[in-house]
Amino acid sequence: MILHLHLVRHGQTYFNRYNRLQGWSNSPLTESGYQDAENAAEKLKHVAFAAAFCSDTTRAATTAFTILKKNTAQVNQPNVIQDMHFREQFYGYFEGQDMATAWWAAGAPHGAGSYNAIVEHFGLSATKDFLKQADPFHDAESDAEYWKRIEGGFSVIASYPKLQDGDHVLLISHGNTLLSIMHRFAPQGYDLSERPHNGSVTRLDFDTSKDIEHALSIISYNQ
Repeated sequence: MILHLHLVRHGQTYFNRYNRLQGWSNSPLTESGYQDAENAAEKLKHVAFAAAFCSDTTRAATTAFTILKKNTAQVNQPNVIQDMHFREQFYGYFEGQDMATAWWAAGAPHGAGSYNAIVEHFGLSATKDFLKQADPFHDAESDAEYWKRIEGGFSVIASYPKLQDGDHVLLISHGNTLLSIMHRFAPQGYDLSERPHNGSVTRLDFDTSKDIEHALSIISYNQ
């Protein structure tokens, strides 16, 4: 079964505005964030969604409801399935901290004092592992812990009983998760130097018959 996934980064939140790490924290949308959601809704208003999923955070749910409310492709919109598998990376002790300060704490012991420096010298997976090491409680998700949860989210979608081959699925996602998916599954040629914009749409085809390493095909990114 091939599913057409439309991944939308939630609208801007106050933590986004203040440049703070926001994983499982529940910062609400700003006025600009509501407009981000409206902009995404305009892009997707003619897509008939068979299902809709998001994390159990206010920013994701608000974005999902805004998109479906404006949708004109069908009379009856799907219910929004809120599930913790779709949450952003968990930053543990560093939740809500200034991003530059947090990534310095994670990368400096390894000679990389920023997020971009960690990615450049050690790869994206190291950002998760280094942050977990720097967390005094070690609550932040490691790369392996993160992917186990995210892959569980794709299993939730694949096993959803109402879906059929060729269906379109709305998934409200998060900035670092979208980057992580692109780094892992995208072919060469995509510019991943910047985070996806709030309200942007990334499209994937998901072949539920294949293992996760071969199941996702990138159609477009950060549109």
